Formats: sequence, C-alpha cells, structure tokens
Amino acid sequence: KQAELKKSEDAAAITANQAALQEKQKQLTALYDQLYEKTGLTGDNLTNAGTQPASSVSNDWNVTLQFDGEGAKLFADLTKSLAGTGRTLGIFLDNRLISSPIVGVEHAQTGITGGNAVIQGNFTAQSANELAIQLRGGSLPFPVEIVENRTVGATLGRDSIQSSIYAAIGGLLLVLIFMVVYYRLPGAIADLALIIYAILTFAVFVLLGVTLTLPGIAGFILSIGMAVDANVLIFERTREELRAGKSLYRSVESGFYRAFSSILDSNVTTVIACLALFFLGAGLVKGFALTLGIGVVLSMFTAVTCSRTLMLYTISFQGLRKPEYFCPNLKGTKVEA
Repeated sequence: KQAELKKSEDAAAITANQAALQEKQKQLTALYDQLYEKTGLTGDNLTNAGTQPASSVSNDWNVTLQFDGEGAKLFADLTKSLAGTGRTLGIFLDNRLISSPIVGVEHAQTGITGGNAVIQGNFTAQSANELAIQLRGGSLPFPVEIVENRTVGATLGRDSIQSSIYAAIGGLLLVLIFMVVYYRLPGAIADLALIIYAILTFAVFVLLGVTLTLPGIAGFILSIGMAVDANVLIFERTREELRAGKSLYRSVESGFYRAFSSILDSNVTTVIACLALFFLGAGLVKGFALTLGIGVVLSMFTAVTCSRTLMLYTISFQGLRKPEYFCPNLKGTKVEA
C-alpha cells in the first residue's frame, strides 16, 4: 500500500499511512515485550555475520554468526535454556523483530558453543544477505523521525538535466566563436583542440562510469573555461613575442614555453581543490569535484600537446605563415622559413 501511495503522490495519504504504521509498530513492540525477555546479548557481541549455501544440491542459503568471547558464553547459555522448548530466539533491530529462529533439541545439554552459529531456513541468496547486512550494521544510534515529505516529479529532474546540457553546449559554441573572432588562426586551432578535449572528456566519463548530475555538468562547464584559459595564456604570450620582433616560429615556441609554468600552477591548485572536495565532501559535491578534476587534467593535456602540435603543423605551410593571422595590426615581422 505504501508503494501505491507513493505512485499517487498523495502527501496527506502517505503521512496518514505512515502514522498508522508507527502505531502498529508500537503495538507490536508492546507484544514483543511480553513474549521476549532481554538477555544482555547485543550486537556489540557480534563480530561478524555472513552467508553460506545450505548444501550443494539445493538453492537454500544460511546465515552465519560469529560472537566475541563474552557473546559466545551468553549465546551458549541462552541456547541451552531454549533448546527443545519450542520457544523462539528473537533477534531485534531498532525494536523490530527481524528473525526468530528455534534452537534444536540436540543443543539442550551444552547449548551452541564455540561462538559460531548458523541460522537455517528457506533463505534465498538475497534474503540471507539482507539479514546478514542487518545483523552486521546493528541498530541506529538515534531514532529516525519523519520531519518532512517532499515529492519531486521525474519531469522536473529531466528538464533540469536537459537545461544544463543545453547551457553546456551553448557555452561551448560561444567560446568557439569568441576564440576565432579574437585570436584569428590560433583561435581556430584552439577550437579544434577544444573539440578534441570535449570528446576525450566524455570518453573518460564513459570509461569511469561517471553519472552526469547537475553539479557534475557544472563541473564540466567550468572545466571548459579552464581549457580555454590555458590557450589564452599561450596565445597572449605568442603575441608578446611577435610584438617584440621575434620570428613566427620562435614566437610560438616561446609562447608555449613561457605559458607552461602558469598553466601548470593554475591546474595543480585546481586539482588539489578537487581532491579536497572529493575526499572530504559528500554526495553531489563529489560529482562536481570528479568531473572538474578530470576536465582540468585533460584540458592541460590538450592545451600543451594538441594545441602545440596543431600550431606547429599549421605554420609549416607557407601560405599560413603570416604574422597578421596570429596578431592583428602587426607589420614588419620577420618570418622564419
């Protein structure tokens, strides 16, 4: 019924149903208090809980228990008193009965000793694993109370993701146009390197299984700016060299060489911040840090390798070896053959 109410998105009915469930739980707790007594054996005495196949010829599974020294003694005394009586051994988690096995009569003399026990039953692999996880996890340190119910439709989340993707594509297009208009031929080369960067980034996202949440998309958009920033530094250094009267080839080489330290420093500091956010943050913050960190590393790679290779390849053509293609309003610059 709870699942049907969630599908109907009726907040009032969901709240009323949860209140009814809490009242039923209180009644069950009162009944359990009459049927079971506290024994002093708690989850603190349980060192491990796992699963194992019941046999090689069936699909049934068992749940295994391991106790510490004190727990082993308490469990042996408890199972000795229950063996053969037909009474069940109640296992509670947060005042809720999660299992109630019966102790066989063969343990009436000594109880289950050794600190190890097996809960047998018609467990599937999934149900046995769920019970083992509950036993290992133990009770919550504080009671859980419902403070507020809020339902967000799937359409709203889908629209937000689509809007963010459109923003990323729009921002990328605007950057590509700006680079060509302002930096001429180097801007076109940077655009090609930026497209290579975007393809490599998405490839890494796919290989690592990165889920693009809203913060993750924001991190990717920010990394586009970091990728452009590296090219801007290189091209501005190249223009400075051209204005100083150096040849085109030497200006390009000096531009990359002089800008490298600035690019490295800015990217290293950003990666350090991403690592701090990833390891100290939680949830959506980690997604932002991961996508931004991957983008920064790849942006440095494309700026230093792809942009440089494409630039040197371009100036190898005689027709493109004109200083005005790299720095407007520049006259009298000697071009090295």
